[in-house]
Formats: sequence, C-alpha cells, structure tokens
Amino acid sequence: MKVLVKLSAASLPFVMALTVCAQRPGAQATPTPSSTRPAGQTNTTPARPATQQPPTATASATNLPISKMAVIISDQFLDPKTGILKFGILITKLNGEFQKTKDDLTQMQTRAQQLQSEITKLQNAPIGTPIDTKSIQAKGDQLEQLKKDIQRKSEDAQAAYTKRQGELFAPLQEDIGRALDVFAKAHNINLVIDAARVPIIYAADSMDITQAFINEFNSKNPVTAATTSPQ
Repeated sequence: MKVLVKLSAASLPFVMALTVCAQRPGAQATPTPSSTRPAGQTNTTPARPATQQPPTATASATNLPISKMAVIISDQFLDPKTGILKFGILITKLNGEFQKTKDDLTQMQTRAQQLQSEITKLQNAPIGTPIDTKSIQAKGDQLEQLKKDIQRKSEDAQAAYTKRQGELFAPLQEDIGRALDVFAKAHNINLVIDAARVPIIYAADSMDITQAFINEFNSKNPVTAATTSPQ
C-alpha cells in the first residue's frame, strides 16, 4: 500500500548564499607622483581590499529508514484445513473437555421442547374435552424454570469455555508471536499489520504473508501422534 505525501514549497528547506562584492569608490583622479619627491622615497599605492568570498552552503542529507511492510490475517490461523495445525488439536481438546456440558444443555433443551409440545396439546384439546388447567399451569411453571436453568447454565458454560480457551491458546500464541518475529526478520520485514485487528482499506495481495507464515510454522512445528489425541 503506497502512501503519497505532497510537500508544499514552504515546507522545503532552502539555503540562501549571499555574495558580497567590494565596490570601487566613485571615479576619482589618480594621484600622480611628484617629480620632486625626496630621494630614496618609493611610490606606494594602497592595497585593494580582498574580495569577500560568499559563504559555502552545505546541505546535510538525512538518512531516512527504509521500511518494508506486510499484512497477516490471524483469523486464518484457526482454519481447520489451511490454518495452523496445532490450533486444531487444541480446539479438539477444548471441545472434548466441554462435551458433557454440551450434552447436558442439549438434553435440557429437548425437555423444554417436550414441555412446550405438551402444553400446546392440552391447550388445543378438542371442543368439549375438559381442559386440565392445573396440569397446564404445572407444566408451564416447569418450562419457565427450565428456561432459566438453561440460560444460567449456558452463560456459565460460555464463561468457563472462554477462560479455558485462553489457558490452552496462550502458550501457542506466544510461540506464534516469536515465530512471526523470526519470520519477519528473515524476510527483512519491518512492520507486520494484522488485518483481523486493524481495518485496512486496501493492500496488494503480494503483501499478504499469512499462508506463507502458516506453512513455515507448520513445517517447523509438526503435529505428532502424541498431540492428536485429546487428553
């Protein structure tokens, strides 16, 4: 991504060199030595002042840093097919730890649907059939309580899931950060911008190093059989 900076004329440094010229006095009669000057006296003419030289202007050159930027999209690290393989292993492990909680919530939701169906069936009884209002009320109370339980359990599970995800991902994220630093230095990259975190209006495809970095990281950090099975 190229950024053009237009400088105004007033912002450009400049050096003015002033030339001082010695001016000869106005036309005057040149004195002629007298033929009757004393013996042994020589004719002397005052020396003309040396012409003042203009100051030498020296421009100091500023060495500007040469920067090479690149873009990376960290969200693609989590892609199960083309992302960082170790993330897939950790996600499998994380989901395995919360599988029972997920199953419990599924059962609770199934029960809530059953209660709702039973209530609807009682309310839509054929004409002439006595409506068991007590049963409808009891089932309705059960349904409302079950909904509250599902909401609370879901929120607790989400909080626990997020916390555990941070614990599992933190070491790998540190490894990725160090590897990205090595990758950037090896390719003379001075700045890497994460497009998943910083909005970018435009960037050439050639600046995207995501897949190249993922491939190198996976090659240097292979997933072994010991890490593929959830613990």
